[in-house]
Amino acid sequence: MGAVWRGRCDGRGLAFAVAVARFNEDVTTRLLEGALHAFEEHGAETVDVVWVPGSLELPVAAKWLAASGRYHAIVALGCVIRHETRHFDLVVSGATHGLVQVAVETGVPVLHGILACYTKEQALDRAGGPRGNKGYEVALQAMEMASLMRSLSSATPSLPQEGG
Repeated sequence: MGAVWRGRCDGRGLAFAVAVARFNEDVTTRLLEGALHAFEEHGAETVDVVWVPGSLELPVAAKWLAASGRYHAIVALGCVIRHETRHFDLVVSGATHGLVQVAVETGVPVLHGILACYTKEQALDRAGGPRGNKGYEVALQAMEMASLMRSLSSATPSLPQEGG
């Protein structure tokens, strides 16, 4: 068996950004509070927060944050609640695809913390209710991925450049 790498939930020496959607702000503020609590609890040195209008704007903000080179991982927080039209499906799908694309293109972990709920009660429940706080969980995942990427980058040779 070869080498095995695992990340740790340890923010020491790492910088993070949190992009938060204002739409359903009563929910996303709770998600942000959970994320900030996790980062503080686990020693993250830098946590910058960027507010955007809605979940569809999260991928654009994440791309700029990743391209800045200042962050080891980015957390995207949003809340989309189903109503009578298909708009819910379009927003959740578009935001999810965009965040994955940013992570793959930049190599910076972008963690998905967008709630997709049928009711406001479900959203509030996942933002600090009996089910915990998804913002807190996603921040833990961001620290684990940032730690893993740091370990991998110091232990493996550089990947070949395209065309080279």
